[in-house]
Amino acid sequence: MSPENMSGAVVHVALFPNAGMGHLTPFLRLAALLVNRHCRVTLITPQPTVSMAESKLLSRFHSAFPQVTFLPFHIVPIDASTVNTDDPFFIQFEAVRRSCHLLPSLLASVSPPLSAFVCDVTLISPVLPITENLCLPIFILFTSSALMLSLFSYIPRFIPSISGLDFLEIPEVSTIPRSSIPPLLLLPNNVFAQILFEDGPKLPKLCGILVNSFEALESKALDSLNTGKVVKELAPVFPIGPLVPCEFEKNETEEQSSSSPLKWLNDQSPGSVVYVSFGSRLSLAREQVREIGNGLLKTGFKFLWVVKDKKVDKEEEEGLDEVVGTELMERLKSKGLIVKEWVDQSGILSHNAVGGFVSHCGWNSVVEAAWHGVPILGWPQIGDQKLNAEVVEKSGWGTWKKKWGWWGENVVRGEEIGDAIDEMMKNEALKVKAEEMKVAARKAVGGGGSSEIAVQRLIGEWTKMVSSV
Repeated sequence: MSPENMSGAVVHVALFPNAGMGHLTPFLRLAALLVNRHCRVTLITPQPTVSMAESKLLSRFHSAFPQVTFLPFHIVPIDASTVNTDDPFFIQFEAVRRSCHLLPSLLASVSPPLSAFVCDVTLISPVLPITENLCLPIFILFTSSALMLSLFSYIPRFIPSISGLDFLEIPEVSTIPRSSIPPLLLLPNNVFAQILFEDGPKLPKLCGILVNSFEALESKALDSLNTGKVVKELAPVFPIGPLVPCEFEKNETEEQSSSSPLKWLNDQSPGSVVYVSFGSRLSLAREQVREIGNGLLKTGFKFLWVVKDKKVDKEEEEGLDEVVGTELMERLKSKGLIVKEWVDQSGILSHNAVGGFVSHCGWNSVVEAAWHGVPILGWPQIGDQKLNAEVVEKSGWGTWKKKWGWWGENVVRGEEIGDAIDEMMKNEALKVKAEEMKVAARKAVGGGGSSEIAVQRLIGEWTKMVSSV
């Protein structure tokens, strides 16, 4: 269905992401998808960003899509001592929430009138009364799995008893052990828990929930959410994933350099390299970093390893020798490539030299691995990542080591890491399942695919909203 009604009015959607690459990236991919469907898009960008990676990605997106209207949203600085966290990303979450009273005056400048407003899942409570007052249909983009959405929508009914639960039974979806519940939800007065418990009960008030997933990956959870088995009055869920990686995400300057990971991969044999990355948010203790290095030495496979030493990339000052250790670095150089900067992960996962992925199971990483058909060895660290690892394992194209625990609970020794990598890389069944998932992901976004149908239905609803104005 065309996003334009008989009078010529065009569907105009505002997108409002929150902090972190894990939230910004799917919003920008959604923006690209909507532009390619002839929708008008306005992107509200909280400023300043927390990380350099976010700023650089926004700049590349702006160059690639000049037709998108950028609305800088200058957040009000807050006293970090008033937020029960020292995580710069959660502090930014709260700062954006407290600044949402500035939205009405910002939206007053938008033309033509908006058809719909899509905000981050962390912004429901402060944005909902504003959109209600403006009679503006509100949707959210849920930047994690449908399984995590099930938990998010279902768990508020257990407040305050959640801290005493041994497991959580989500109707028709999954039994989640206490050990897989995001640890911050079990801490009193944590800002992440406060946002979830405040916003979760408001999900039925939304006009719709967009989720970066697809039927072949999470059919059970998606069906249960959309048939009222999890929460009876839940807003309709639109599985619009996988949100496909775009050209603007590539840093052409870095890719052309002599030290480019992609150039290094070109010299490696098909399926011979294990890719190791724990995402844009996580910084591992140096003892654990060095045990990973020992594990990579032990395995018989070449590796591409992205090392991260600080939560915020603006604070990354130490060199690799200092983080990994000079002697260990020398031993590792002959077996693989170690980098300490933001990489084109989709480009790496699409390379035929990559045969497996050691991942924290952040949802964007999971979806990208599914899109490219790369088996996963999951090592969940924080937040929703154990739930995402469960999705991968149940789909049959990856495994995860449950006893390794959350970030900081244990130091996993190199010998065990090396053995786990060898198991993944030599497991032919995982490779077959990963290839099947790749085919299914592409089928989902193709003509007549489940995700294509969901996108058409969504834009069709927005078109009707324009027509009724």
